[in-house]
Amino acid sequence: MAFEEKRAWIMALVSVAAYGAYVMVVLGRADGDPLADVPYAGPLLTTVAAAIVASIVLNIVVSIVSPEGANEKDQRDREIHRLGEYIGQSFVIVGGVATLAMALADWDQFWIANVIYLCFTLSAVVGSVAKIVAYRQGFQSW
Repeated sequence: MAFEEKRAWIMALVSVAAYGAYVMVVLGRADGDPLADVPYAGPLLTTVAAAIVASIVLNIVVSIVSPEGANEKDQRDREIHRLGEYIGQSFVIVGGVATLAMALADWDQFWIANVIYLCFTLSAVVGSVAKIVAYRQGFQSW
């Protein structure tokens, strides 16, 4: 398995785990109250920070355990990375447009923040899945 594919797996799994933990904490705090009234900033910042740290640590561990190819990228790796980033970035754009519309419509900050977090998570996961698929099933270079 290419090292860049390992990085994609780490990003996908860490993103899903962090967002899942965040959703569980927020839903657990709701306790029948409206979701917009739940304190969400602490769990959101904590899960984002934990995901960043976990991703860095896991990348370091994988580099130590299987160092072959850790510092090497060929043209195929660069093209697959670019493809995955382009696909993933579409969710950042969708989230930006959606949250702009939500802000203009004067929605609660809870919903705006959560749509942004969801779209960042979708960007990371979908981009990583695109990379994994390109590594596993082949990649058509243009």
